[in-house]
Amino acid sequence: MLIAQVSDVHVGGSRYREELLRTAIGEINAAEPDVVVIAGDLTDDGYPDQYPVAKRELEAIACAQVVLVPGNHDARNVGYVLFEDTFGPRDTRHRLQCGGLEVALVAVDTSKPDLDEGEVGREHYGWIEEGFAGDADVRIFVCHHHLMPVPGTGRERNQVLDAGDVISLLRQLRVDIVLSGHRHVPYVWPLAGMYIVHSGTVSTLRTRGFPHPAYNLITIEDGRIAVELKIPGGDKQSLGDYPRDWPEELAGRRHDPFVRAARGESLAND
Repeated sequence: MLIAQVSDVHVGGSRYREELLRTAIGEINAAEPDVVVIAGDLTDDGYPDQYPVAKRELEAIACAQVVLVPGNHDARNVGYVLFEDTFGPRDTRHRLQCGGLEVALVAVDTSKPDLDEGEVGREHYGWIEEGFAGDADVRIFVCHHHLMPVPGTGRERNQVLDAGDVISLLRQLRVDIVLSGHRHVPYVWPLAGMYIVHSGTVSTLRTRGFPHPAYNLITIEDGRIAVELKIPGGDKQSLGDYPRDWPEELAGRRHDPFVRAARGESLAND
């Protein structure tokens, strides 16, 4: 199975470069991935004139299965409404057959209008759990914001506000891969039975610790998960080749002391 992971397109931004996006899409089409994940910030400001351009550019992706979530920039200026009008629901669940593997994929909007920080929100927890219920060979969770701080991105100010609860939930649900963006630096954290994979900015010069625009290609094959970053029109670099299955004592699912509130109950008034 091959996944192309793209994020932080930022159509309309002052440092956006359409030639980078078009080059990346051409390379992705040539690679023929099973799934393309676009992990947020398709636009720079969420304005009505930016969404049609983003849609037109991204329609060049040849893959039949494209999964998108909005980012904090997309939610600006009531842009979350335009995201739905342009691309469809902000939260989606999928069951896919890819390369002989049954894949459960859950994609959640972590953005909040006009805020840079993100949150999954406990109202999503039961919905996420249902999305991963049943048998699956690979479980993938997609969101824009990062669940873990990313080196080379400056001071940490706007990761997922409920990241601890979400990581615990995903560990119990036996999620294999988390795909996100937001910080413009490609990086992989192996954590608690999962691989948390961040992609860089695919088509802007708004780079940080990693100085180039980039996207990721993720290969799942023969019991391994290999992550490779690709600079549009340039070099590639391995971000690691990892085993799919963790020893139970390292995943630590049995020893997680966190007890979640029962589904359907709200603690908002406590």
